[in-house]
Amino acid sequence: MSPTQARGARAESRALDYLERQGLALVVRNYRCKGGEIDLIMREADGTLVFVEVRQRASRAYGGAAASVTPAKQRRILLAAAHYLAAQAGQGFEPRCRLDVVALEPGRLEWIRDAFDAGAAP
Repeated sequence: MSPTQARGARAESRALDYLERQGLALVVRNYRCKGGEIDLIMREADGTLVFVEVRQRASRAYGGAAASVTPAKQRRILLAAAHYLAAQAGQGFEPRCRLDVVALEPGRLEWIRDAFDAGAAP
């Protein structure tokens, strides 16, 4: 594992710990499909499926961690979310879904609920 991958894994673990303390349950970590990836798939107590992108930056320069979720990154997340939901379709449930971002910067963790939606990424 490269130093960059190790930092990313630590950021995901920190985000996961935080979200679990907020009452969410982990469903899948690092879901990948051709053309897309989701860092964390979580479930709220009410059954809402939450697709979480974890972003970490060393500073708030250039808009910080949250601003780094570009339209291209949003499209990859949406692709992976659609792939995951299609794979689950045979299980007879259609959960409510949400796309969140956990932005990590030095001394700060920000959980952005409904960070974007399926119509937001051009």
